[in-house]
Amino acid sequence: MKNQNIKKTALVLGAGGFIGSHLVKRLKAEGFWVRGVDLKYPEHWETAADDFIIGDLRDPRVVKNAFLLESNDGVHPLKYEYNSPRPFVKQMHFDEVYQLAADMGGAGYIFTGENDANVMHNSALINLNVAKEAVEQKAKRVFYSSSACMYPEHNQLDPDNPNCEESSAYPANPDSEYGWEKLFSERLFLAFNRNYKLDVRVARFHNIFGPYGTWNGGKEKAPAAMCRKVAESLTDDHIEVWGDGLQTRSFLYIDECIEMVLRFMRQDKFLGPVNIGSEEMVTINQLAEMAIKTSGKSIKINNIAGEEFKAKYGFKCPVGVRGRNSDNKLFKEKVGWEPTQPLIEGIKKTYEWINQQINKL
Repeated sequence: MKNQNIKKTALVLGAGGFIGSHLVKRLKAEGFWVRGVDLKYPEHWETAADDFIIGDLRDPRVVKNAFLLESNDGVHPLKYEYNSPRPFVKQMHFDEVYQLAADMGGAGYIFTGENDANVMHNSALINLNVAKEAVEQKAKRVFYSSSACMYPEHNQLDPDNPNCEESSAYPANPDSEYGWEKLFSERLFLAFNRNYKLDVRVARFHNIFGPYGTWNGGKEKAPAAMCRKVAESLTDDHIEVWGDGLQTRSFLYIDECIEMVLRFMRQDKFLGPVNIGSEEMVTINQLAEMAIKTSGKSIKINNIAGEEFKAKYGFKCPVGVRGRNSDNKLFKEKVGWEPTQPLIEGIKKTYEWINQQINKL
C-alpha cells in the first residue's frame, strides 16, 4: 500500500519559457517534485518549481548537473516525503523529462534569416547534450517538443487546404532553418531510442498561445501580437498586420496544449512524432478581428507587405507559409483525446492578461 504514495519527479528544460512555466505549474498541481532549468526565471510570474537551475543548456556540464538528483554536498535535494517509501539512494532518476528549451521567437525572429545560424547552433547543441545525458543518467522517459515548422513548404502553399499530416514530413523541405533544426532533433531523439533504448515521445507543436507568455519585443507569436496591438490602440485607430492577412494558421490554447503533452507522454505504445495543435483554422486577419471584437473597440486592419513593408522595416515581410493547420487524426487514434476550446475563448483570456500588462506600464 505504501508504494501507492510514491511521489514522482520531473525535469523541465526550458522552464523559464511560456510553455515550460505552465507545464511546471501543472506538474506541481499533480504532486510532482519538479526541477526547472533555463537561462532565466519565468518573466511574468514566479516559477512553481521546487528547484530551479539558472544555466545555459548548450554547456554539457549544466545539462549533466540538471539530470543529477543529488546535491554537490551529498545531501539529497528531495524532501523525505518524496523518497519514502523508496530506500534512500544517493542518486535517483527523473521519472519524466520535458525538453522544451530552444532558441526561438515569432515571425520577425525566425523568418528574416538574420538569426538562422544562432537558431540552428544553439538548439542543436541543447538537444545533443540532452539526448546524451538522458541516456547516461537513465532518465525514465523524455518528451521532445518539435514544431509544425518542420513540415514541407510545398504542402503549405494553399491557405485553404494545407497538409500537415505527420506522414507528409518527407521528402523534407521546411521553410526555415528553425524547421530544419527541429526535424534534425526529432531524428536525433528517435535514433537514441533505437540505439540506446531511450524512451522518448516526440510531438510537433502548432502555435501555442495564452497568458504569461512573451507579448512584445519581437519574439511574440501572432495571437499575443494581435492582442497587444489592439490593446495599445484607441477606438477608431488601426492596427498593422504583416502580409495580406489571408495566410492561415491554427492556434492552441496553453491549457489544452499541456493536457495533450501529458496524455501523450504517459501512454506507453506510441513514440510519435505526433501533432499537438488545434484544427480550428483561421486567417491572420480573422485572428486580428477576434482580438478587436474582444476589445470592444472600433479598429481597422491595415495590411502591409512588399516594398511598403521593406521601406518601413528594412527587410522583407516575414509571413511564413501560406497555410498551416494541425491534423489531429493520429493523436485521436493513438491517445484518444482532442482539444475542444474555441479559439475565441483563448483570445479573450489572452487579451485580458496582455491588456493588464499594458495598463501597468
